Amino acid sequence: METNISKKALFNASCIALTVTAMTFAIRAGILVELGVDFNLNNKELGWINLMAFWGFPVATIFGGLLYNYFGPKKLLVAAFLSHLIGLVMTIYADGFTTLLISSFLIGFANGSVEAACNPLIADMYSNNRTTMLNKFHVWFPGGIVVGSLAVELLNFMSMGWQLKIATMILPTLIYGYMFYKSIFPKSENIETNTGLNIKSLFTPLFLFIAACMTLTAVTELGTQQWLVPLLDKSGASPMLILAMVTGVMAVGRYFAGPIVHKLNPVGVLFMSAIISTLAIYLMSIVDGTSLYFVSILFAFGVCYFWPTMIGFVSEYLPKTGALGMSLVGGMGMFATGIWQPVIGSWIDENTQLALESGLTQDLAEITAGKATLGNITYFPLILILFFGILYLNRKKLEKIRYSNV
Repeated sequence: METNISKKALFNASCIALTVTAMTFAIRAGILVELGVDFNLNNKELGWINLMAFWGFPVATIFGGLLYNYFGPKKLLVAAFLSHLIGLVMTIYADGFTTLLISSFLIGFANGSVEAACNPLIADMYSNNRTTMLNKFHVWFPGGIVVGSLAVELLNFMSMGWQLKIATMILPTLIYGYMFYKSIFPKSENIETNTGLNIKSLFTPLFLFIAACMTLTAVTELGTQQWLVPLLDKSGASPMLILAMVTGVMAVGRYFAGPIVHKLNPVGVLFMSAIISTLAIYLMSIVDGTSLYFVSILFAFGVCYFWPTMIGFVSEYLPKTGALGMSLVGGMGMFATGIWQPVIGSWIDENTQLALESGLTQDLAEITAGKATLGNITYFPLILILFFGILYLNRKKLEKIRYSNV
């Protein structure tokens, strides 16, 4: 009974920590325009601020993955708590571009530490149902984005500044820190804890292939979500409401992922997701107004299962990589998303300038630029259709590998 209670407490604390992680994405997306105005930053500079948050994540997952076997999840979560707290306070008192870069890196490092600790912890505790439980854990990433998006909308309605929006994340940070402090952590028994074997197992064609795919799935999901406000601000629909709706649908989809994962298996889920994501982002690039709300639901179903299913794939098909494999795959996703942040910002700036030079008004130029940028992003999931299609055609061989590792 004590073990079950401990598992439940740890799982719940992990979900709150991931909620904070998600809120940082949503609220940063919601205040990008305000930061640009207050600090006189262009979209490329805002992209660099985003990049630091995304790059802090893989730095944490690399170190966290390598040190998980030695330190265990609790010490990694102490690092997450302190980095979240310092990063949030520093952001509130930021005085310019450099301060925002440093505080964003610290928040990104905290987010990566949460993933580096919680993914293997949950995979270890629920070894017979890993992909399903990882999907349930990752419910709270879109769930946290819903909370963050609605908080931004409410505070916008009340004409509150971006500093207060950042401050809303301090309370849940204190809550998850206290919950982990009070919890008893079990010993690792169901994941490979030989670090040398973990490292050796990374250098296999399947792991390298999945890591490459993760860079594309992450940009498809997070690259699009992070820029929804600049991309859709003048489109005739509320970007923050779209973000809340998208992530709400994602949360429900992940919570009920179990039957879908069992029916299609992880490979089938990934292939289906790539097809739907490609169609959805393409449609977002050609429709306006209320139609965007309907297309956003399709986008939500498309990207819903990407992240947790990729982590689950590594834990089930490549178990010898241990916590390191799960952490590095997540880190690769954030690293790639970080690289593309300034690029996406540059696309928006360049497409806006071209539209203005063609004689369009500022509002029409921004709409045109958003559509053109979304058209560019469509290529990421399009490539995934090919990659996951290859995996799907070889799914019987993969299942043999999977069950040989049980």
